[in-house]
Amino acid sequence: MYKYCFFNDYSEGAYPAILELLTQTNLAQEDGYGEDLFSRQAADLLRQATGSPAAAVHFVSGGTQANLIVLASLLKPFEAVIAATTGHVAVHEAGAVEATGHKIVTVETADGKLTPAQVQEVVDQHTDEHMVRPRVVYISNSTEVGTAYTREELVGLAQCCRANRLYLYLDGARLGSALVSEGADLALTDLASLVDVYYIGGTKNGALLGEAIVINNPALQPDFRYHLKQRGALLAKGRVLGLQFIGLFRDGLYFALARHANAMAAKLSNGLAALGFSFLTRSTTNQIFPILPDPLIAALQRDYGFYIWRRADTGHSVVRLVTSWATREEKVTEFLEDVVRAMQGS
Repeated sequence: MYKYCFFNDYSEGAYPAILELLTQTNLAQEDGYGEDLFSRQAADLLRQATGSPAAAVHFVSGGTQANLIVLASLLKPFEAVIAATTGHVAVHEAGAVEATGHKIVTVETADGKLTPAQVQEVVDQHTDEHMVRPRVVYISNSTEVGTAYTREELVGLAQCCRANRLYLYLDGARLGSALVSEGADLALTDLASLVDVYYIGGTKNGALLGEAIVINNPALQPDFRYHLKQRGALLAKGRVLGLQFIGLFRDGLYFALARHANAMAAKLSNGLAALGFSFLTRSTTNQIFPILPDPLIAALQRDYGFYIWRRADTGHSVVRLVTSWATREEKVTEFLEDVVRAMQGS
């Protein structure tokens, strides 16, 4: 049994107020399949919060489901997705996008973020009908390595996509963490004019489960519910998802929970940096990637749960530490103290 786990940001259930909201409305009778009063209210809240009054909003159960359905709906059989090699769709979704018959063209990045120049290079390499045709640029914010896009970076990508008739899709599994990260200058309302489709992640930010797909581009809105139904995402009890987004966005809870997760990650990061450790990336979100000696990792894994991300060099590995809305500060302090003790004992 571990003292504490830093495996992910969904080990806990849900923020208590979310569970209370589900309990309070439990016996109310409502329509199914996302047409209930709660889901409609949640969609209105999100349109207001995102500054996109004409957006279509749909709720699904998880991030892989959101990515699969959105990308499959955007692509013709011969079209492809451009993504960073670290992108979730390229690494951690068991070939879900490829299973729909669509190729993912991956690009090596230094920090998990795509640039306009990299996108343009892929477009220029795919010249005719003997190759797939790039149609969607997939990004995540925050990225799989904890970095966050600036507004300028996203504007550049949006301009590149429009110049090349590409759709820009943003995976927002940890969008809250990115938007409230240190130095962030990108607002939720900016996405209305910059991306065609994105989703707001609830699963990794206090919800029991659920993500909200926001479709800004009017041309992509018709018939989307057919895609949801065909992929098993149109839940009979869709109220469960809508209610949680009411709880998250009614009084700013979504951003408060993300700030807490980021603060706990910053405490971890600052503590490890003070001990002389370096990092794979400069993360300002709730995922950090310190590079630690292998013997220290082995010692820590006797008491703490976390993933080894990849090998750094002979004798060192990159580990991933993830904090959440529920991470207690005393557990972060205890972990750092145990790092010092393990170093002294080695």
